[in-house]
Amino acid sequence: MLRAILLIIAILLILVSLLQSGKSDGLSAFTGSGDLGLFQNVKERGPEKIISLVTMLLGIIFFVLVIIIRIVEG
Repeated sequence: MLRAILLIIAILLILVSLLQSGKSDGLSAFTGSGDLGLFQNVKERGPEKIISLVTMLLGIIFFVLVIIIRIVEG
C-alpha cells in the first residue's frame, strides 16, 4: 500500500517538476550564448509560485514516505 502511494507521488513529482520553467535555459550556460543572469533576483509569481510550492510539498512527502517504508519494512 505504501509503495503504491510512493509510486504515485514519484510520478506526480516528475510531472510537476517538468512543468517548471528552466532557470538557465538548458545548455546555454555552458556554451556561453545568451544572457545568464546568474545573480538576478527574480521572484516567482502566479502559477510559477504554485508549481514551485507543489514541487516542494511533493518532495517532502516523497522523502517522508521513503523513511516510513524503510522503518516499517526494514
